[in-house]
Amino acid sequence: DVYKRQDPIIADRPIPPTVSVRGHSTLLGESTLTVFAAPALAASLAGDFPGKLDGAPFLLPGEDVAHRTGLLQWFEAQGVQPAVVAEFDDSALMKAFAQGGAGAFAAPTMIAGYICQQYGVRTLGEVAGVTSQVYAITTERRLSHPAMQAIRDAAVRMG
Repeated sequence: DVYKRQDPIIADRPIPPTVSVRGHSTLLGESTLTVFAAPALAASLAGDFPGKLDGAPFLLPGEDVAHRTGLLQWFEAQGVQPAVVAEFDDSALMKAFAQGGAGAFAAPTMIAGYICQQYGVRTLGEVAGVTSQVYAITTERRLSHPAMQAIRDAAVRMG
């Protein structure tokens, strides 16, 4: 039963107050977002960031991703309208499509180095004012398990 799990759930938002689950949410880290693209796509986008995103193919996170609304509001505030070519609930799949040149995408700045190395993409710029959070959802109020403490410590180092 998922509600009696001892393993943590890593999520982009805390447990909603309307959910009656015995669990605790611990903020592990918070990061701004960075926009990434495959090298060929990045080279083809003219102008400065964020203007170069106007009309550019973009891979958007799905509706259940916490930072999606902030990202869409940021596009509007910047006066840019990327051409959304696909929406993804799976961030690894989104990055794989971006690696193939399907579009630019946004992801947490705290893992930018990893994303560039793993997927062979380049950074285009930072999405100022929009953040992504990472929470550990556990059955314990405090992160007393050594593995959970290691995850928290790694998140602090990255953020």
